[in-house]
This record gives sequence, structure tokens and C-alpha cells, in this order.
Amino acid sequence: DEIIRELRDKLRAANDTYWTEQADIQLQIANAWVAFAEGKRDDALKTMSAAADAEDQTEKSVVTPGPLMPARELYGAMLLESGMAKEAMAAFEATLEKEPNRLGATIGAAKAAEKTGDAGKARQYYVKVVGLASDADPVRPELAAARAFLARN
Repeated sequence: DEIIRELRDKLRAANDTYWTEQADIQLQIANAWVAFAEGKRDDALKTMSAAADAEDQTEKSVVTPGPLMPARELYGAMLLESGMAKEAMAAFEATLEKEPNRLGATIGAAKAAEKTGDAGKARQYYVKVVGLASDADPVRPELAAARAFLARN
């Protein structure tokens, strides 16, 4: 937290607006997970939602890669962990709309669909998970869960 703040402040002093915003988003994400771990779910969700909104409004530089884990995907994971599957589904689908074929968001969407009782949508996403992870370690838990769901449905 302190290291990210220091970096953000140095970037701000250098008038580097783009990277200042990126550091700020990462700081919000870190603070959201800390709040979540401390049991402050409402604060955590509010902070993560703000980080996702800020990231969505940021114009990505053409020479930089996208985020390793988009804030909207992390927001979906936090919502799902909080038992808010319907809201999580919306976050994961928004992530996939912006950044198609993300394995994490696809797994999240599959789990959210399963938890909401939408077996058809869950199946659709789990099929996509298996396809996206066809070269992944076959014992990866998410892949095993996808295959188990597909075997049952």
C-alpha cells in the first residue's frame, strides 16, 4: 500500500497522468481486498466498484499491455465470494465484453451462472473454459470443475 502510494506520488510529481491513474487504480484494488479480508464487505465492494469504473474510463495506451487482472473481473470475484452471483455475472460479462476470452472472467461467469441456477449459461461458459484451457495443466482445479459440471449437465 505504502509503496504504491509512493510510486503514485512520484508519477504525479512528474506529471505522468496515465501512470498516476494506473497506480491509483491498483491502490484502490489493494485497499478493497484489505477491507474485504477485514470483513468490511460493503466498503470493499464500493472501493472495488470504483476501481473498476476508473479502469473502464481509462484510455489504454497502445504500447502497454492490458491489466493482468482487470478490476471489473476482480469486482466480479469479490461479488461472487460475497454470495452476489447475479451481480457477479454482470461484472464478469462486462469484463468479457471489453476483453474477450479471459480465462478468469470466463470461469467466474460459469460459476456465477451455476450459482444463479442458469445451467444453460453455465454450460456455455464451462465449454468455453475447457476450450480456452485446452493446453493448461489438466489438474488445474477450475478446469476439473468445468469438466465435472459438463459431465453432469
